[in-house]
Amino acid sequence: MTSLTCTQALSAAQTLGLERLDAQLLLLHALGKPATDRAWLTSHDQDVLSEDVDREYRQLSQRRAGGEPLAYIVGHQEFFGLKLWVDARVLVPRPDTETLVEWALQCAAEADTNASARLLDLGTGSGAIALALKKNMPSWDVTAVDASSQALAVALANALQHGLDVHFMESNWFANVSGHFHLIVSNPPYVADDDPHLIALMHEPQTALTAGADGLSDIRQIVARAQGYLQPGGWLLLEHGYDQAEAVCELLRQTGFLDVQSRCDLAGIKRCSGGRHLGRQDG
Repeated sequence: MTSLTCTQALSAAQTLGLERLDAQLLLLHALGKPATDRAWLTSHDQDVLSEDVDREYRQLSQRRAGGEPLAYIVGHQEFFGLKLWVDARVLVPRPDTETLVEWALQCAAEADTNASARLLDLGTGSGAIALALKKNMPSWDVTAVDASSQALAVALANALQHGLDVHFMESNWFANVSGHFHLIVSNPPYVADDDPHLIALMHEPQTALTAGADGLSDIRQIVARAQGYLQPGGWLLLEHGYDQAEAVCELLRQTGFLDVQSRCDLAGIKRCSGGRHLGRQDG
């Protein structure tokens, strides 16, 4: 088998259906070069790949063509300025979720707290939200929970990699949680069990994606119990599906949350909703 040049290899990958950017990033990965070195591919477009690199690149391209997320193939994903390790044990962090982080940072900046300010991240997965918030709120005590011990192993590895002190706990939502928090955030499963888009997400853990017939089962559980774990004035912030803002806001209002509102992602879609608990501590 004759090895290809960089240009030929990229063309072959695109013939398989890969987008040009994905093809470039996979080739850089096979070459052992950083993702920021795309200009190298242009200046070395006629370089012939070694047999080992050529073989690996063909294999990586086939995996991507089969629908496996790019982040799983290269082993990491950027999120809010952090390079996070990811694999099939966790969902790939999405840019949309940075909307939730930005809102949480705003709430934290406005919060009337002291040195014992506490934050809880429910369903932490790779740890993306908790770690991004801890990095930007170093004085806060951050706890992150997940029902999956395998996901927690990934989150802990990411915390150690970045030297961020986050407390991780295995818990099905609030089951093993105690105390009260100034801020609770969550990106829970919110896809309906029969959603046709799930076929495109078949490589990711389905339990972290689906939540009943309408996709709101887990959000209902969180909203129903959250006030028992919030300090008076504390916020609950939730990520949800593109068409679920109205339903989530209604759940929050029915449960007694005030200042209920939504925030849009970069595409102008209402991606997160939340509200404040103004009552007594009743947990």
